[in-house]
Amino acid sequence: MTTIFWRRTVIGLALAVSSAALLTLAFPPYNLGLLIWVGFIPMLAAQYRVLPKTISSLASAVAIGGWLGVLLVPMFGGKSFFMVTLPLLVGALVLAVDKNKRAFHEHTGYRWFALEGVLGWVGLEMLRSFVPAFGTWVFVGYPLWSQPWLLQPLSVFGIYGLDLLIMLANYVLALAVFALFDRVTKPNPLGSPFPARKGGWGVRLSAWLAVLGVLLAGWIGLSLALYANAPSAGSTVRVAAIQPNLPRAAHRDTQTPPGQRLATLAAQTRAAAAQGAQIVVWPEMVLGFDPQVVYTQELKALATETRTYLVIGYVLDNEKGFRNEATVLSPAGQFLGVYGKSHPFIAAGEPVGISAGTYPVYDTPLGRLATMICFDASFTDVARTLGGQGVQLIANPSLLGPPIAELPHTQIIFRAIENRTAIVMADVAYNSAIVDPYGRILELTITPQGALATLVANLPLGSSNTLYSKLGDWLGWLSLAGLVFFTVFMPVTMRRAQELSL
Repeated sequence: MTTIFWRRTVIGLALAVSSAALLTLAFPPYNLGLLIWVGFIPMLAAQYRVLPKTISSLASAVAIGGWLGVLLVPMFGGKSFFMVTLPLLVGALVLAVDKNKRAFHEHTGYRWFALEGVLGWVGLEMLRSFVPAFGTWVFVGYPLWSQPWLLQPLSVFGIYGLDLLIMLANYVLALAVFALFDRVTKPNPLGSPFPARKGGWGVRLSAWLAVLGVLLAGWIGLSLALYANAPSAGSTVRVAAIQPNLPRAAHRDTQTPPGQRLATLAAQTRAAAAQGAQIVVWPEMVLGFDPQVVYTQELKALATETRTYLVIGYVLDNEKGFRNEATVLSPAGQFLGVYGKSHPFIAAGEPVGISAGTYPVYDTPLGRLATMICFDASFTDVARTLGGQGVQLIANPSLLGPPIAELPHTQIIFRAIENRTAIVMADVAYNSAIVDPYGRILELTITPQGALATLVANLPLGSSNTLYSKLGDWLGWLSLAGLVFFTVFMPVTMRRAQELSL
């Protein structure tokens, strides 16, 4: 018995580690996105078939904790104690939460297996989207960022709709693996998800496979229809993303004088204007002063000379408080307004700004223009709020670091499709992109080593008339309700079962 226990434990842990590997490979920088459709299956097989029942939750703890560990520890390089220890905390939490799930599903004949698993995972995604340090980072839909033909229903269902479909595929296919396992091992029928007393092998599996097939076909059909109807000709504007290779925030950079920063940005702006750029986006915190107070005449002269709308990211940190802001300066030398970053990157120590809370959209002859800043794109609310106001183009100044240089452009693709708005992301040194309202990348640079770059493209303007912009994260809320239901339903069911057995 002891030999069997340890043999099953070793095999089960190997399966859990393979799930962690598959999930890691699905995300950047590996970008094997299709693996996300099957990445959880080895973990589920280990948890519900291979590992001894008493330690079955070890499978999900190792798989999920290991996956996050591989992702987060190199990303923060030991600089953030919280983010480095987070995978261990998540693993411990999963170990405790999943402890009795196998007993519940065996008791209920796996009737709730797929529904509980899918709603539980996406409900937790919705829950952690409220945490300032997390947002939508590593949501399971992001590995599909390079497949715009598949992503168009985001304009109706948002990222939570795609994540529900991905997790449903994993759980239904896991049921098929369980069926194969049970055929080979011939377990007690009462421990099978397809027991003989319920109508024989394959009845329930066939039903779930049919549901998955219908939903997949419907999603793909809708996506292809929306993608085929993308306007081939419409309003476009020539835009530029300025990446000046100034990696440090201006208020923390003691090596580069403000005038030198401004000179670098001005030279790149003139080069972009020479290529026809009409809107030029500068990075987050690239200036360490308020452009409406300092170097104001120089900036106005630059906008007038180049005949461009300048989107300027800047930072101030003084006795009045912290301000991470972006303003838009018109070719006529007029400042159109100020946007304050809504979601500071608290995990890296960024303070909460004093100017957040308003979402201005500017009417210009080139279209309706707005701004969001860096980590704002990791949350759905800012772009959705702007989409509800009819924004056609969002400028996204950013300040990233080398370890996450492969990730941010994946998120603006989702925000663009969800709200049918164009997005221009300009980073300080590592990852800049120009994305159209259908999630197609027109220009992209990924330079983990840091580099100067000027991206210029003719960018179609968005329409912002999506159901998602109106309805919001309704599938996320529905999933969260499902999570709450099963959190109560599972222990109540098992308690009643124990009472009846006495």
